[in-house]
Amino acid sequence: MTIPEATSETGRSAVTKLGWLIVGRLLTALVLFVSSVIWNRTGDPQQSQAKSLSLLMIVAGLTIIYAIIFRLSRNTLLQAKFQLTIDVALVTWLVWNSDVVHSPYIALYIVVIAISSLFLSARGAVVTSVACASAFTACTFTLTGLGWGSLPNTNDASLPQTIQTVGMFDIALLVVGLLSARLAERQSRSDVQLLAATQSLANLRALHERIVQSIRSGLVTTDLEGRIFTFNQAAAEITGYREVAVRGQDASIFFGEIKERIRDSLRALSAGERSPRFETDCLTPEGLRLRLGFSISPLFSESNETTGMVITFQDLTQVRALEETSRRQDRL
Repeated sequence: MTIPEATSETGRSAVTKLGWLIVGRLLTALVLFVSSVIWNRTGDPQQSQAKSLSLLMIVAGLTIIYAIIFRLSRNTLLQAKFQLTIDVALVTWLVWNSDVVHSPYIALYIVVIAISSLFLSARGAVVTSVACASAFTACTFTLTGLGWGSLPNTNDASLPQTIQTVGMFDIALLVVGLLSARLAERQSRSDVQLLAATQSLANLRALHERIVQSIRSGLVTTDLEGRIFTFNQAAAEITGYREVAVRGQDASIFFGEIKERIRDSLRALSAGERSPRFETDCLTPEGLRLRLGFSISPLFSESNETTGMVITFQDLTQVRALEETSRRQDRL
């Protein structure tokens, strides 16, 4: 994994969260509408259902708009800020039309603040909580008649009681904002740590690949079934095959009956002996015959389990040709 890939992975996560936010908002409006139809049996149910239906229609329209913007733009932060601002205004409209301080929709402010911690910074979560508290307070005292009248449907409530109730709600919203800010800060710190770990892993992998490619002996790694996983540059130069052409192929195309030789190597390793050397013939893509000398070693995982094999080999074609020539000369 490279650093651009890690960054794009984080971007994909934000896009996924934004998509769920768009869908979740519509589902929430649908649940509120169904709840209003089922449980609102007193008062004026038709008026209550009309309000819930209006909410559902508004959210459905916003969902269409959000979906279009979602498809056209990948600026998730700007989209999230825009949607959260509309959400605050929408919740305030619900509170305005449902008895204000006695409204059950006040809890939706908490939901909006909590969601903001998934997209915004710690400061953004606090700003969202302040915006929710300010909107609720302005909504409440606007309906009192410039702040000195009495709330509708709360004629028996005194102004001090109203102020106390609003103050308690505001404190609760600000506390939720601080907790959400803490969550956002922790999430941001986790993202930084993840990015640093990803960068270290990418650097380590790049170093490993450079070491493998710089080895002048052919090097092949396989799984336990003998299927080729990696094929370094020296192996490609010796055999004439490209890595992409042999990856996933059985190593027997180069080393003959490899499974029996893997068992011999593992048996020698378990007995504390050196891994035996083998020789075999293989053909290049042009049909030339090569003499390969190779050894097999197990590949261990972090838990010390054998996960595959490492095969190192050299081209012995010229060496064996010179030896044969020398033997012929000796006979002469």
